[in-house]
Amino acid sequence: MTEYSRLKASRSAAIKATLDYPIIDTDVHTNDFTPALEDYIAKYGGSKLVDELRKAEASRLNSKSNGKDWYQQTPEERQYNRTIRSPWWARVTRNTLDLATYTLPELFYQRQAEQGSDYSVLFPNNVLAPAGASKENRQALQRAVNHYHADIYRKYSDRLTPVAGIPMSNPQEAIEELEFAVKTLGLKVANIPGGVKRPIRAIADKYPADQYPEIAKYASYIDFYGLDSEYDYDPFWAKAVELGVPITTHYGSQGWTGRSSISNYMNNHIGHFADGSQAFAKALFFGGVTKRFPQLRLAMLEGGADWGAHVYIHLVDRFSKRSLKGLQNYNPDNANPDELFVLFERFGSEFLEAHPLTKEELTKSVLGSSFNRHSRSPVGSELEDFAAAGIETIEDIRDRWVNSFFFGSESDDRTIGAAFNDKANPLGVKINAIYSSDVGHWDVPDLTDPLAESWDLVQEGVISEADFKAYVFNNPYKFYTQANSEFFKGTAVESKVSNLTSPQVEKNLVVA
Repeated sequence: MTEYSRLKASRSAAIKATLDYPIIDTDVHTNDFTPALEDYIAKYGGSKLVDELRKAEASRLNSKSNGKDWYQQTPEERQYNRTIRSPWWARVTRNTLDLATYTLPELFYQRQAEQGSDYSVLFPNNVLAPAGASKENRQALQRAVNHYHADIYRKYSDRLTPVAGIPMSNPQEAIEELEFAVKTLGLKVANIPGGVKRPIRAIADKYPADQYPEIAKYASYIDFYGLDSEYDYDPFWAKAVELGVPITTHYGSQGWTGRSSISNYMNNHIGHFADGSQAFAKALFFGGVTKRFPQLRLAMLEGGADWGAHVYIHLVDRFSKRSLKGLQNYNPDNANPDELFVLFERFGSEFLEAHPLTKEELTKSVLGSSFNRHSRSPVGSELEDFAAAGIETIEDIRDRWVNSFFFGSESDDRTIGAAFNDKANPLGVKINAIYSSDVGHWDVPDLTDPLAESWDLVQEGVISEADFKAYVFNNPYKFYTQANSEFFKGTAVESKVSNLTSPQVEKNLVVA
């Protein structure tokens, strides 16, 4: 291995030197060297797979209308077609050393000390591109991409591990790729799309996609695998638990209502990972996935952690009002016609004089002016929004939201303070925020900055030193080892954890 002589000290490295625990970075983005990747894929499955990759990448990165992407269209065409502004200039370029670092595994491995990390989970930018390939080639292409990443990072496994991209179009395909990635390739973390776009069948039956492609483009919904899903994904979640695989996603919502500007990328970008991940996580919670699979560990990355606290708080608040017991406050059958009529006689006699009504008619009229005007009242399971999640107490909400989900926060994200605010969070809990530097993307112009930026939050009083340790070590360690107790075996983290002074540390880290 050739040593790189220009490696330099950094503020992050200096901070790291003062800590007695390892740093685990849960979100590093790397670039594939396209000629090498395409050569590998061609040998793996022929030129057709290379063509599929190119088409999938183009489709993923560019919003098109009438065959032209945003940059090929005139302002008038964008307005006419409502073509959403695509991301642009997303990679670091001025910092040439970093540009090379994200592309060359050996160089990144050598610069970890400079970054201040002991272990990094890598998300190559092409890892989920195959999800957009044709149905007949999707699995083969995904397998080839995963195989490539496993091969090029294998000799750096003591400090680096790439994720396996797992397509989620249906549970059987997802299970097959997960098993191949783990059992054949030795990969340890799965990266899935947080949702799959599917046609609305009532429209698709009238307007088949092959005849009406423009209608099909918009007549769709997103399946989040848990609530109201087209398929039963429980076999996939069960397989992830069986294999000890933590599940991650970077799921965004650009293009959704409120994020569909035809001119402004930042308008579409700010908050979109949080919104997309929130939809995914709520579907799993309300669909009962985290109830049925309490050992399943899921991380939503790049969206920050404050939304995790926000949803947790509102789940607790709403359960107190919308549980079966709480709903009786709003049950139309519980309105008292006699009392209502007396009150109208005393304070609204002019209404009764103008509109003479019986007690029953008056009650029906008043109720009909609220949200109770339906063809019939909901009955049985239609009343139980929290039933599938198995919520009977707020402790159940804690167990099925806080314990199951981890929230990737970037290093300079000051909203992380909400995750650790145990005074505001019900039951005095802290949300599982995990250090996700996001190096490799435009929001990190220098890979040596993130750890130091996170430490700045301590110095500024946003989080405590104990919160910082939970963020960069305890919570990431817990995320991976609760899914797979052997996750860090043979890595730089294993040796450092074994050297920690407190005999209780490791026990505390692996207990839910």
